[in-house]
Amino acid sequence: MKIAPLLAALALLPLTACEQAAETAPQTEAEVDAAQAQPGGGDGRTLIFSDEFSGDSLDRTKWNVVGMDFWVNDEEQAYLDSPDTIQFLSEAEGADGGVLMLRPVYRPGEDTREDRDADFISGRVNTRGQFEFTYGRAEARIRMPDATGVWPAFWLLGNGEWPDTGEIDIMEYIGEADWTGTALHGPGYAGDAGIDDRYYFPEGSDVTDWHVYAVEWEADVIRFYIDDVMTMRIPKANVEFFGEWAFDNPKYLILNFAVGGIFPRKINGIEEPYVGMPQETADRIEAGELAMEVDWVRVYSAGE
Repeated sequence: MKIAPLLAALALLPLTACEQAAETAPQTEAEVDAAQAQPGGGDGRTLIFSDEFSGDSLDRTKWNVVGMDFWVNDEEQAYLDSPDTIQFLSEAEGADGGVLMLRPVYRPGEDTREDRDADFISGRVNTRGQFEFTYGRAEARIRMPDATGVWPAFWLLGNGEWPDTGEIDIMEYIGEADWTGTALHGPGYAGDAGIDDRYYFPEGSDVTDWHVYAVEWEADVIRFYIDDVMTMRIPKANVEFFGEWAFDNPKYLILNFAVGGIFPRKINGIEEPYVGMPQETADRIEAGELAMEVDWVRVYSAGE
């Protein structure tokens, strides 16, 4: 996500298988029990972080909101801490209760960065300084729109200079509804040289359905899953052919909804009217049709 990955390292991969001011109320005991009962809670694991998004505002004891100063990847949005870009539903079809929505909004003239002058604002949240972990399982249940050039993601990032402290992209989507990507970035294997792969959904399913996107992060291997199906497995030894293993340090969670930018452009070839995004998608954003919906996020300790 820091810089969009390409598929340069695919041949060497070892295994592929198919900010609202109020805080929400603390999780109830029932919510914690429900989270613990999920598949990730087995094998002697402890639930060490969760947000079921059952309130009507963002829990600021867990999440930070990224603002307009941030910009990477020629993305066509400015991030803004606003109830327009970070919203909640008390219920949604197919969801287990409340839902967080990160929403891009057409808002020309609102961007304060002259060098960007984005027509859109959107939402990005992270747990940096609130919650970080080393090893374990991170997972989120997410639904996304079928819209060319959108760029929602769920990922982990280390503190310090990028890419030296590592990046784990659990789910990255650039607007082709039949697949999502996963990737690792670190020193010697970052940006276009990131170690990455795609998962193509089976017939009858795509990103517009609810899916659980997960990573199992261990000291010597990282495995990615969608709905408990392993989609990529990357051992430490394989990563070290490209550069230093950057996955033995704490990382924090990120959820964001970018639009346009380098990665979508590299896939769809669109340069105008926006980098990586067509007018049709811009029109749908202006109409308020698009959002990344997150049912819950949970992190479990490493298994025994």
